[in-house]
Amino acid sequence: MRRPPLGSPLHILLLVCSFALAGYAGVRLLSGDWLGVALWFVGAAVLHDLVLLPLYASADRALTGVLGAAGHRERTMYIRVPAVLSGLLLLVWFPLISGRTAQRYESSTGLPADGFLTRWLLITAVLFGGSALVLLLRLRGAAKRRPPTVR
Repeated sequence: MRRPPLGSPLHILLLVCSFALAGYAGVRLLSGDWLGVALWFVGAAVLHDLVLLPLYASADRALTGVLGAAGHRERTMYIRVPAVLSGLLLLVWFPLISGRTAQRYESSTGLPADGFLTRWLLITAVLFGGSALVLLLRLRGAAKRRPPTVR
């Protein structure tokens, strides 16, 4: 008889605690407007699976095709990582970046809602610039390690 694939006791304890925390958060979240929350979850899943997934999969395929044709397929990660981080920030902060909830944000927090688009663009530029810098440093290091060619 095979032993079930369980982890260490600490692993099981952490899993039980995380499920308990998720259950508590779910009960608290659904206690007010459970129908609205359920519709939001279903809508988010449908939006991701039918709209976002095909968009970023086709963009990644195009990027891999362009860099793969040039013989530099391994360099796609230097574009993927900052693009994913920037996209995640856009997804989380889209209501404030677009300015659609500026009035509500200002009345709730007392803070101005301007500048979110500028900050997101600046963070995106820093992410891509840092990724380009890391790529250049790695290319430079690889060029130094390469033996000189004899003519």
